[in-house]
Amino acid sequence: METKIMEIAQRIRELREILEIPQEEMAEYLGMDTQTYRRHEAGEEDFTFTFLFQCANRFGVDMVELVTGDRPKLSFYSIVRKGQGLPIKRREGFEYQHMAHLFRNKEAEPFVVTAPYHEEEQEKPIHLSHHEGQEFDYILKGKLKVQMESHVEILSEGDAIYYDSGYGHGMIATGGEDCVFLAVVLKKDQDGSAKEQ
Repeated sequence: METKIMEIAQRIRELREILEIPQEEMAEYLGMDTQTYRRHEAGEEDFTFTFLFQCANRFGVDMVELVTGDRPKLSFYSIVRKGQGLPIKRREGFEYQHMAHLFRNKEAEPFVVTAPYHEEEQEKPIHLSHHEGQEFDYILKGKLKVQMESHVEILSEGDAIYYDSGYGHGMIATGGEDCVFLAVVLKKDQDGSAKEQ
């Protein structure tokens, strides 16, 4: 299995053990069965963005810390130059560039995401994810087929969608080309409400 996956799995296992959270409790929090969670923690399966985001929230750490092992250090401002975002490949073909990976105590996770176009996906059901918080997606290039529970929308360059990410949501590139979009994932406060910016 890929070294990076094993390193992330080890960090997740160590944090869970330090916080004395049983595997069964983590599995329930993540909405999966315990056996599937154990495979992830053993590094036998790759991680989705939602899995990493929810683990980081449960552990009270920055998602970047799970991915890299380093804590973000900047607290006033950070600049990420074109093409210099932290690359995160956590969904088959999707490329995430984290655009604030050096900033600590983030209230939002901003990404530039490239969704690859695949002809064979166009008529298949779209996999839906769920995670706490809210999300804003703005299309920079191409077209994105977005499913919100049973609602399907096609977004084009310049279109945006804002949603409660606790509901089922998923997306694929459509229109014959890759889609590039800005995704900003807003975290929740301890009381369950989205943090104000």
